[in-house]
Amino acid sequence: MPKTKKVGPTRGLGTRYGSTVRKRYVKVVTELKKPHRCSQCGFVRVRRVSVGVWKCSKCEFTFAGGAYTPVTKLGTVAKRAAKSAQAAIDERQMTTAEATPAESANEESND
Repeated sequence: MPKTKKVGPTRGLGTRYGSTVRKRYVKVVTELKKPHRCSQCGFVRVRRVSVGVWKCSKCEFTFAGGAYTPVTKLGTVAKRAAKSAQAAIDERQMTTAEATPAESANEESND
């Protein structure tokens, strides 16, 4: 009896489209199909609902992400930049808030 043939994500492509394209396709599809970790509950239950829409089957958290992965490289860079910008704004507000009560105390003592 012959051995059963192992098939992967490229099972329907055969020898068409070239090996490089098939390898890239395998990488994308395997990343798409595997379950991902939920940012809300931490369980590995996030699956893709449709293009760019991801849902956790444990906590029902639905969020927008990339087409093939829940978090894209560009998204992580943007999140990091937004976080540092927010930290700078908060720090600026803290320094102005600290300076304001001192100025009002000086004005009261001068009167």
